[in-house]
Amino acid sequence: FVLAAGLMALLTAALRAPWPTRAQAGRAAVTGLLLHAGYLGGVTTAIWLGLPAGVTSVLVGVQPLLTGFLSWPVLGERVTARQWAGLALGFAGVLLVMEGRVSGGLGSPAALGAAAFALLCTTAGTLYQRRVGGDMPLLGGTTAQYVASAAALGAVTLARGGGVIHWNAEFILSLTWLVLVLSVGAILLLMRLLRDLPAARVNSLFYLVPPLAVLESWLLFGERLSAASLAGLALCVTGVALAAVPARPS
Repeated sequence: FVLAAGLMALLTAALRAPWPTRAQAGRAAVTGLLLHAGYLGGVTTAIWLGLPAGVTSVLVGVQPLLTGFLSWPVLGERVTARQWAGLALGFAGVLLVMEGRVSGGLGSPAALGAAAFALLCTTAGTLYQRRVGGDMPLLGGTTAQYVASAAALGAVTLARGGGVIHWNAEFILSLTWLVLVLSVGAILLLMRLLRDLPAARVNSLFYLVPPLAVLESWLLFGERLSAASLAGLALCVTGVALAAVPARPS
């Protein structure tokens, strides 16, 4: 988060993009605490406490459905029957993809609580950003998100006694990917989508994460790709097509 915040600040200055006002920066900080620190912190804690990654994926995979349920009362955005069908199909696809990968039990109540915390944070962050973040300068506002996230998780790290980093090629490559591809590329795309499109349509895209992760694991690491996983992939793609692509493209 420190590296991502610094890089976003440099981009903002180099491109002479607008910086957020104090009010905009405050709202961006709330979004950052929810979408970045809360969500990633909750998921990481759940897995650290012993919750299997498959169970974590399924629990957090409820997020597009939860966002759909809350879009009307929170944002006034109506979810059509076509979109509901897509959201339901997408979640069914996630369950099929994770079939056979949910092993080791459900974990402790604390681990389940951490996953539930992550789910609530990412849902609340999406709705909050969609509701109040429409005027947020894209580059400068994302910088504020990462500054707040770095401060929050930095405080947690210090409270737990700090940490040890092993500087090797694998870590450096992973860190580079996290900063450039995810924290800069993917998050800027997400902020842009939330600014321009209804929240339920944007969040339906997250149904593609588990099947693509399974597909990449098969390509890169030779992991098993079952018939259920392939069927789940097809359901996820169909669900996203129904939920995210408008019936009449504008």
